[in-house]
Amino acid sequence: MKLEHRDCIRNARALDPWVIDALLNDVPGWTAIDGILSREFRLPDYRATIAFVNAVALVAETQDHHPELTVGHATCRVTWSTHSAGGALTENDFICAAKVNALYPEMTSA
Repeated sequence: MKLEHRDCIRNARALDPWVIDALLNDVPGWTAIDGILSREFRLPDYRATIAFVNAVALVAETQDHHPELTVGHATCRVTWSTHSAGGALTENDFICAAKVNALYPEMTSA
């Protein structure tokens, strides 16, 4: 099952580096450095950026897994990590990244 169709689980465990490398293939545009998974999204304008932020917030609330967001005029950097896993990356981070990737084309075609 594709990552964007899966749901986050409680008590997710930290991933081994080789698993992180493999999962990066499933989330184009994302980078994993020092236990942080991040991507900067470019949007047409500020209104589209805020709509994107709200869409990411809905994913986060639905999955009970919340990212750090850095918002600019036409950009939004989304950063995932799992505090309960000691600040390491878990499969939950990749699931949410895939869900955000899936909604991004909708936000840029408006």
